[in-house]
Amino acid sequence: MIDSLWGALESGLLYAFMALGVYITFRILDFPDLTVDGSFTTGAAIAAVMISNGYSPILATLSGFGGGLVAGVCTGLLHTKGKINGLMSGILMMIALYSINMRIMSKPNISIYDMDSIFVSIQPLIIVPIIAIIVLVLLNRFLYSDIGLALRATGDNERMIRSFGANTDLTKIVGISLSNGLVALSGALIAQQSSFADINGGVGMIVIGLASVIIGEAVFGARNVIHHTISVVLGSIIYRIVVALALRVEWLEASDMKLITAIIVIIALVLPSTRRVIKQKKMAKKRSAEILHVGQKKTMGGGV
Repeated sequence: MIDSLWGALESGLLYAFMALGVYITFRILDFPDLTVDGSFTTGAAIAAVMISNGYSPILATLSGFGGGLVAGVCTGLLHTKGKINGLMSGILMMIALYSINMRIMSKPNISIYDMDSIFVSIQPLIIVPIIAIIVLVLLNRFLYSDIGLALRATGDNERMIRSFGANTDLTKIVGISLSNGLVALSGALIAQQSSFADINGGVGMIVIGLASVIIGEAVFGARNVIHHTISVVLGSIIYRIVVALALRVEWLEASDMKLITAIIVIIALVLPSTRRVIKQKKMAKKRSAEILHVGQKKTMGGGV
């Protein structure tokens, strides 16, 4: 039980980078980017190929991050310069990346077992939190910079920020690129942790990322950007812990993971709205009681 929880904590931290990438596109930019399923594998493929060819694991990880940046730029260009619908841009790039990733790997999967990786000399639970803190600090500094503020404003009201002279095409490309870079970073780290990269490793990543974002929001809320990014990381950890606990139920199997994910997302989506409705009903009842009380006092006053 303890081992599975430690494993869930480790996986949650590794997938947190992917969740942060999804947060940038879906929450900040309000852009439905499905490139994620492809760019995750791109990061894993580049890292695995470079490590298997004797390159430094750190260089391989950074190269995987760079591959995600390039994939994001392509999606951004399709949308901004090609004037293609955002959803369709992501789908087209996701499809293209399948063939590109196969070209990178030259085969459906690559094993890097017994090869050097970031986790050879340092345990994942030691180094990954450090990387997560560094990424959170850098990401929040970026989001509070001039271009980061323009990025957030583009997601809130694109027409207004464009009227102030901001280049919204550039901010979109930067945001989508950074998002897929973080997703690819997650893929590169997970490939090293699991000791292999698979061409289908990114399938369903967008759902996992959204689940982490939604769970983080539902449990911890979001008062500001810093609080929001931290809640996304914690949401990723909670998601992995819930999945690990669910898989310990006797009648559930590993093949049910997609079903478990769907159920978790549904609950996370329904709970906030349910709590909002209950809160509104309580406020309405309280208001009605106050109005009734005031009416009774006026009636009594008039009788006197």
